[in-house]
Amino acid sequence: QVQLVESGGGSVQAGGSLRLSCVGLGYTYITNCMAWFRQAPGKEREGVAAISTGGGLTYYADSVKGRFTISRDNAKNTVYLQMNSLKPEDTAVYYCAVYGGYCSSAWPGRTKFGYWGQGTQVTVSS
Repeated sequence: QVQLVESGGGSVQAGGSLRLSCVGLGYTYITNCMAWFRQAPGKEREGVAAISTGGGLTYYADSVKGRFTISRDNAKNTVYLQMNSLKPEDTAVYYCAVYGGYCSSAWPGRTKFGYWGQGTQVTVSS
């Protein structure tokens, strides 16, 4: 059974930083794309960042480019999202997800990501 477990969310003031982690267990995709999505109240879930199997390819939403960095440690089955220069508009529940294929085939959409974590709240105050 595939499990994705996020951690690292919390409350921070604008301009601050947080690092999210997501441990993935139980999936055996040789090729996979790990991604972070977020959903603010009353809004659609949107893609934030994605990373290829080996970590050599990364993808970002325009709204987070230059501020967020996605990375992964395959030895630990973990993907990270380093979030710097946080803004109030970054407030949302953040989810990690996995797709058993190339990021270019799925990102930035969410429909091909078959497994999701439970989400972690990030709140940025002004």
